[in-house]
Amino acid sequence: MRRLLAIALVLAASHAAAQGGRPPGLEPLPEPPPPPALREDGVAEPAVRITPNKEDKVEKAVVGGRAILKVTPPGGRPYYLVEGPGGWQRREALDDGTRVPMWTIFNFD
Repeated sequence: MRRLLAIALVLAASHAAAQGGRPPGLEPLPEPPPPPALREDGVAEPAVRITPNKEDKVEKAVVGGRAILKVTPPGGRPYYLVEGPGGWQRREALDDGTRVPMWTIFNFD
């Protein structure tokens, strides 16, 4: 009985291995799109530009050789535009982005 089972498994495995050809109906992949245009200094142009509105209050500072703009919209929270190697980046705060989780686990009220 075990021999019959082993023979049946070997035959099924060899039949499955013999059908490992290329499936019909496959088409080649299309060509990828061209890379983004480069500026004169070799940096890719950003896809989104952030410009302050005329009624926003803009304060400029230079820290460590990098320009930083603090933009305060009327009635809104201030944000910062920081000059980097790829252009200007918007940040909500000037810290490094590391946040310590401060969830309330238990309250003794």
